Amino acid sequence: MVSARLRRQWPWLLMLGAVLAVGWWVIETQNPGSNEVAGLSADEFGKRVRGYLLEHPEVILESVQRLQDQQRVSAANQDQAMIAAHADQLFGDPDTPVGGNPNGDVSMVEFFDYNCPYCRKSAPAMLEAERSDPKLRVVYKEFPILGPNSEFAARAALAAHRQGKYVEFHNALMDTSGVVDDARVLAVAGEIGMDTERLKTDMKDPSIAAAISRNLQLAETLRITGTPGFVIGEQLFRGAADSATLNSLVARARSGTKSSE
Repeated sequence: MVSARLRRQWPWLLMLGAVLAVGWWVIETQNPGSNEVAGLSADEFGKRVRGYLLEHPEVILESVQRLQDQQRVSAANQDQAMIAAHADQLFGDPDTPVGGNPNGDVSMVEFFDYNCPYCRKSAPAMLEAERSDPKLRVVYKEFPILGPNSEFAARAALAAHRQGKYVEFHNALMDTSGVVDDARVLAVAGEIGMDTERLKTDMKDPSIAAAISRNLQLAETLRITGTPGFVIGEQLFRGAADSATLNSLVARARSGTKSSE
């Protein structure tokens, strides 16, 4: 298995290979048909490559840029393939709460944790997108990865769905400051008029735990390792997003344009 260190270094190893290839190409084109390259010592070859690169440093920058562009395109294509392969789980799971326009032409899926500060930072942008776009469908994927408090909140949110209060409860939890622990979850439920005793009972339903487990597995498949994570149309965006970013992703999805993020 490839080590994490090697995975981080492989782009630069590829770059070194590209630089050496450039050096070989330069020498060969200067002396076509000769065996000069094969006859050079490693030291002499290195000197010639170095000399060329010192005279043409833009070659390195161009190579880095091209490699980065290729990596972005490759990652976007991989994301698109994974989204297509798991579209039913992403967009059509009957146990996943949906907001906005249920029949909208673009779906915005968010994987989130109620104790994630970046999710809370993105929450106003999510609300703005939903309220300003009557054709946007919002899919809420509970993704509690920050400990027992987050898992309790996720189970409570899915239980709130059974009382028709999911979106209101979700927004109230996202608007909370400090740790969203068991006491705070139940307090918020009471504040918005939920039956807290029924909530606590419904939270124990094995189907709720199963729904969360499916979300965790799906996120792992999609290489979403932190929160928040967004799937919008055929695009995957990992990390906090502001209004401009979400609007751009929705516009791309609506137009059928791929993102290189």
